[in-house]
Amino acid sequence: MKNFDIPSFYKSSFIGKIKELRKISDPRKKDFTPTVLDFGAIQFFVARHFGFCFGVENAIEISYRTVEENPEKRVFLLSEMIHNPIVNDDLMKKGIRFLMNTEGEQIIPWDKLTSKDIVLIPAFGTTIELENRLKEIGIQIEQYDTTCPFVKKVWNMSKKLGDNKSTVVIHGKHIHEETRATFSHSESHAPSVVVKDLAEAKSLSEFALGQKSKEEFYIAFKGKHSKGFDPEIHFEKVGVVNQTTMLASDTHEIAEFLKGIMEQKFDNTSSENHFVDTRDTLCYATNDNQEATYGLLEQSADFALVVGGYNSSNTSHLAELCERKFQTYYISSSNEIKSENEIEHFNFHNHKIVNSKNWLKSESPLKIILTSGASCPDSEVDKVIDKILSFFDNVRDKEEVISELAKAK
Repeated sequence: MKNFDIPSFYKSSFIGKIKELRKISDPRKKDFTPTVLDFGAIQFFVARHFGFCFGVENAIEISYRTVEENPEKRVFLLSEMIHNPIVNDDLMKKGIRFLMNTEGEQIIPWDKLTSKDIVLIPAFGTTIELENRLKEIGIQIEQYDTTCPFVKKVWNMSKKLGDNKSTVVIHGKHIHEETRATFSHSESHAPSVVVKDLAEAKSLSEFALGQKSKEEFYIAFKGKHSKGFDPEIHFEKVGVVNQTTMLASDTHEIAEFLKGIMEQKFDNTSSENHFVDTRDTLCYATNDNQEATYGLLEQSADFALVVGGYNSSNTSHLAELCERKFQTYYISSSNEIKSENEIEHFNFHNHKIVNSKNWLKSESPLKIILTSGASCPDSEVDKVIDKILSFFDNVRDKEEVISELAKAK
């Protein structure tokens, strides 16, 4: 795996040592049990996999290098580089400006750009329409395209499905930048439709089976289907791809459900004739982080802390998993930990900030589940640990804890 050159302030020597020890003891990533950090009064159960992924580190490296190498040029980002406020705020301090917000609404008009400007494509990728818009202005985008290779893998699969005369069902949030980009690339090759969950997949199946009219389809899936999509003719063969930050288990569930629908539609004719298996498009990092979270669910703990941007899809899904067993506090940084008696955290169900009191329990040792999203710097996870340790007396030194871990390996 390539080592990326990212700013040192995103790194943590403490977290780095933990990850290196796990890499040595489990090079093939088969063990998803958490790392236990025993500080005496507090025990942290840290996920086997968390933090920056390949695509994020690649995007950060390209972005910072671009600014350093082009001091005399204006540098723009189409929208947020990744869904983490710490990273995006620092990029803005470096002089990078955003052309659009995360919903695709214009902040800086196109006519303000010139061919001399640099525009970075974010890790989520972008639509073919926006690529062409930039090219029309004369802006060279290939050198400054930070699109995650795993997102491009999904695009390639969509093309293969189109070449195979299949309809593409995209499991994703239709307003998310990545899904908008994937939809754009997909619809250029195949009839395409977006479903956000199993409930929408079940709704889609009613049109695939001819149980509802296409007029009803256009209402139910308005803004979620390709131009010219006809539910009466475009459900002969289907394949499922996903927004790479969705829950892998949900994508599998949707795919298996639609496979069954196609078998039902065609009287159990060989499913290969009407359904294409595309599970190999799932992002390895999303998969690893989610599997590691399932490993956390096997533990006994007082509560869980999930760290990451509030508009981060992959982080919200980690919080969703943790909520299945633990009281879960989803925070964007250590700053949300106000004191041992107060914490501000994000309720991703209703998209509101919640203020909770008396959140640190008195049990000893206090057991805390800890993980972070793929766009969260290790340094922020380290700060969260330090903040909590500061509320307790006589905790063990971090170097002592690391030394103990090393001996155990």
